[in-house]
Amino acid sequence: PGYLAGLKQGWAFSWRSLMAAELIAHSPDLGLGLGAYLNQGSSFNDMPMVMSAIFLILLVGVGIELIVFRPVEKAVLRARGLTGATG
Repeated sequence: PGYLAGLKQGWAFSWRSLMAAELIAHSPDLGLGLGAYLNQGSSFNDMPMVMSAIFLILLVGVGIELIVFRPVEKAVLRARGLTGATG
């Protein structure tokens, strides 16, 4: 379970770093990522665009948590006999 906590924390840091890198690095070769989409909305003072970018960033983060980490965590806890700990 400790390794999973580290993986989850690593995912969170890498996701935030990716968004920050997209805010900093601008190139037509990179395309329009969520961070660049957020920055573009901020530059044009387009609040619906900014809110939709924030919502999409949240959706990806929560989606990865639910789709990837939650099943793995349940399997590891079940294998170690700790199923009552997750509820």
